[in-house]
Amino acid sequence: MIELIDLSLLLFLAVLAVLVARLHNLFAVVMVMGFYSLVSAALFTVLDAVDVAFTEAAVGAGISTIILLATLLQTTSEEKPQPLRLVPLVIVLATGATLVLATGDMPQYGDPEAPIHRHVAPRYIEDSAREIGVPNIVTSVLASYRGYDTLGETTVIFAAGVGVLLLLGRSLRATKDDAGGGA
Repeated sequence: MIELIDLSLLLFLAVLAVLVARLHNLFAVVMVMGFYSLVSAALFTVLDAVDVAFTEAAVGAGISTIILLATLLQTTSEEKPQPLRLVPLVIVLATGATLVLATGDMPQYGDPEAPIHRHVAPRYIEDSAREIGVPNIVTSVLASYRGYDTLGETTVIFAAGVGVLLLLGRSLRATKDDAGGGA
């Protein structure tokens, strides 16, 4: 059942990505990209990466959408037609093919013999209470073992929030100056 949900979410992400590439109305593109981030957050949640899902929801679906909408206030709402450029297309296709081929070396999803289940997880379970002094294993992993990762995610969310506030403040000042007639 979980695999069906995973595949459904991945298929939905693919449909949204194609939709973003086909749309010419930039407002619609921003809305679909925000929805894409929200579906990505749902997929991360299903894959038990709740911390990554939280960051994706906050930054991808939330703050990025606000930044892009603020940008649209300063630009036009329609995309200008561009000729097809083959070099970037070839680079993207080659990168995508390399990433897909690289997944062949990964252990099967849920494999109990995967290295993470044989080395990393048992160490956290056996040693985290003694090493960290926190009885909750999840808290000890997120707050200590992965502390820099959690700090990095928090920094990204904070920086994005500051960026949004700066953009909105600048946009409001520009609107006020335009309305005042520069007197």
